[in-house]
Amino acid sequence: MTAETATIQQRVRELGPWFHDLDLGGVRTAPNHPLGNFLQELWSTVERAFPSDMSGKTVLDIGCNAGFYSFRMAERGARVTGVDHSDAYLGQARFAAEILGHDVEFRRLEAYDVGELGRRFDYVIFMGVLYHLRYPLLALDRVVPLVKEWIVVQSLVRGPQWERGAIAGDYPITEERLFEEPGFPALYFVEHRYAGDPTNWWIANEAGLAAMLRSAGLRVEEHAGPGVYFCRPTRGER
Repeated sequence: MTAETATIQQRVRELGPWFHDLDLGGVRTAPNHPLGNFLQELWSTVERAFPSDMSGKTVLDIGCNAGFYSFRMAERGARVTGVDHSDAYLGQARFAAEILGHDVEFRRLEAYDVGELGRRFDYVIFMGVLYHLRYPLLALDRVVPLVKEWIVVQSLVRGPQWERGAIAGDYPITEERLFEEPGFPALYFVEHRYAGDPTNWWIANEAGLAAMLRSAGLRVEEHAGPGVYFCRPTRGER
């Protein structure tokens, strides 16, 4: 082991625990992650949403954690801004960027406050965040105006994994059975914890997540996988 590798290992331990498993000069940050290689699996699902050459493009990574997706974008030549509410995660991301040689801007912001950045982005990554938010529609309303071309949204989903079909624009107050039908848009509220995590607040079914995205002013271009949507903004037809 070289002195450089030993130094990286020591710093990784000091900054831990890590949720993102990164390879920093041969040092893995979370080699025994309980979810396995989930980041790479998600990346393989969403990778095709982004051009291979992103030179001159801007990307906002909301809930960037230690920077896994931010670094994938930087590798393609994009100018990347990663935001997260956690100083611990941002400390990991800045250290990883230094080791990997990526010039990424990292900022401490809540998802509700992204408007403070004062600019729009060609691409927005909003993955693994929505179900952790107490006010998910408020966050979407703040995020969507920042999207120029494309947003990739991924969220935890449970319940029926299909949409009921056409939903009418209105129903009489006497309609009750509709809400019991599988595939009707729904959100499940977690009062206490789910998977041991007190920040898991709202978990949608697939129909509910798609409906939320449409309600926030997005056009779903592709349902790419469980809880994964590629969308374009529709308000003002940007």
